[in-house]
Order: sequence, then structure tokens, then C-alpha cells
Amino acid sequence: MTKIYLAGGIRSNWQEKVTSRIDAEFYNPRTKEVDKILTLTEFGTWDLHYIKQCDIVFAYMEKNNPSGIGMSVEIGFAKGLGKTVILCLEENNEFIKDKYLEFMKKASDILFTDLEDAIKYLSLFK
Repeated sequence: MTKIYLAGGIRSNWQEKVTSRIDAEFYNPRTKEVDKILTLTEFGTWDLHYIKQCDIVFAYMEKNNPSGIGMSVEIGFAKGLGKTVILCLEENNEFIKDKYLEFMKKASDILFTDLEDAIKYLSLFK
């Protein structure tokens, strides 16, 4: 079974849209309970551990995500490990000029600007 790491913001329920439509094993930082007991450093170690275990990193940068720094690290780490990186980068970010997000594209294998299109593509991996 394909193992997918979900990288991106944790404020909305975008992860539910992905996990409800794709048959895969997911590593979803949003659902882990360890965030209540771990420091930021320990939390990041958990994330990077599961990126090592996955086949695909599915990264979603919503236009209302104020930072994306953690996701950028996850994308770069995954790419360095030779993982497939699927990026959905919404245009017109409310906090960061789009030109400053360009580098995320360089570390991704494929880019989408619409979550539905990205999920459809992800569903092709079995």
C-alpha cells in the first residue's frame, strides 16, 4: 500500500478531503496526539521520521497559510531523500508574496494550484 505523508497547514480540514478519497496509508501530523506532549524540536523529528517512511509527500499550501516554513523543510527533506513530492500551491497567498513561494516549486515533482486537481492526481498512485 502506498504511504503518503501530508504536509501543510493544520487549521482547516483539507487532510480529511484527501484521506477520505484515497486508499493509502497516511502519515498525518494533524491527527497525531503527540503535539500535546512534545516540544517543537521533538515534533519536527516525528515529522521527518515519517517522511523517511513514506513513498509520497503530498504538500498543500493554502492561500491563508501564514508561513509554510515547516512545509518547505518537509518538501526539501523529502526531495533530498528521493521521495515523490506533489505540491498544491494556491495562488494569491494572503501573507506571503507568491514570488517568495517559487522555491517550493523547484523541490516538487509536480505542481497544482487547485486541491481537487491535486487529489485526483494523487489517486493515480496505487
